[in-house]
Amino acid sequence: MPKQFTRVQEDFICEVCGFCVHGNGYTNHCPHCLTSKHVDIYPGDRASTCQGIMPAISMEIKGGTYILTQKCLKCGHTRKNKVADNDSSKALRALSKGELSDFIDQIRKKS
Repeated sequence: MPKQFTRVQEDFICEVCGFCVHGNGYTNHCPHCLTSKHVDIYPGDRASTCQGIMPAISMEIKGGTYILTQKCLKCGHTRKNKVADNDSSKALRALSKGELSDFIDQIRKKS
C-alpha cells in the first residue's frame, strides 16, 4: 500500500536556472523553469537516492486541470504534477510549443 503524502515546507535554489523557490509544503518544481529533482519515492518522503534532475517533458489537461509530466534525466523515472498558480506562463507556453529547453537556456544566459 502506498504511503501517505508527507507535507514538507522548504525553500530551495533551482539547480537548473538558479531561481530561489519559496516552498509552501506542496511545491515540487521550480515555477520559473518547471524543473524538479528526483528526491522522493513517495511524495514528500525525500527518500530517493537518485537525486537526478527532472525537467518537464509534456503537459496535458485532465478534468480542467493542467498536469505536467517530468522525467528524470538520471534514471528515467516519470512523475505527473499539477501546474501551480505561480508557474511561469512563459515557461508553460514554451513547454506547449516544445521549446522549454531553449527557454531554460535563455534563463541561464541572463543569470
